[in-house]
Amino acid sequence: MEPRESWAALAAGGVAGVCVDLILFPLDTVKTRLQSPQGFRKAGGFRGIYAGVPSTAIGSFPNAAAFFVTYEYVKSVLHRDSASYLSPVTHMVAASFGEVVACLIRVPSEVIKQRAQVSPSSSTFRILSQTLYHEGIQGLYRGYKSTVLREIPFSLVQFPIWESLKDLWSWKQGHVVDSWQSAVCGAFAGGFAAAVTTPLDVAKTRIMLAKAGSTNARGNVLAALGGIWRTQGLSGLFAGGVPRVAAIALGGFIFLGTYEKSRQLLL
Repeated sequence: MEPRESWAALAAGGVAGVCVDLILFPLDTVKTRLQSPQGFRKAGGFRGIYAGVPSTAIGSFPNAAAFFVTYEYVKSVLHRDSASYLSPVTHMVAASFGEVVACLIRVPSEVIKQRAQVSPSSSTFRILSQTLYHEGIQGLYRGYKSTVLREIPFSLVQFPIWESLKDLWSWKQGHVVDSWQSAVCGAFAGGFAAAVTTPLDVAKTRIMLAKAGSTNARGNVLAALGGIWRTQGLSGLFAGGVPRVAAIALGGFIFLGTYEKSRQLLL
């Protein structure tokens, strides 16, 4: 991948990440509170719906930029010698690498954001200070494994569907899809991926919100899923599923559409 393409992917990804995260923040807060162990009302209900937004505002650009730079680079390397029928595998591998890198930035931001979302009376800075004081840097990376285990399956579903839908639409109309068409493909792919990975998202939320020293704080995803199943059943595993699917479908439209348009303008 040429340097110009790398810079375009970085800038376009960062802009797309900031747009989608800030626009959809209220839906994300509702989803987090629905998934929290204390329940929606005790976690704040509809009060302080923008609690934790500073953490998201700071982390969005570098997180999305890191993902797309890695995604486009790995995709360009793997595309050189691969046959067309291997394209879905290429997109899966590229997206997986992108998520592993992006989560190094995303997880600390997500930990602070989610703790602020369920404690709207506390400031983002206070939650950051308390986390560092009681748990150190490790506390900021609580849930890294569970986030990666959520994001990789999500990307394994979302990006091959997104790329395949774009290719199909391009073939049907005889030219490359416009940015709005890419956004529509992104909405469908994101919504479907969100639906099937909701249990992993619930487990990740419980791990990030768990008190230090508790069972969930150890970061065992299977144990977290088992605990949710025993206490709340299937409804617990899919808690917050509706706002999550709605947010990510709309987010896929904004995120991938903005990314395509920004990248086209920069190249």
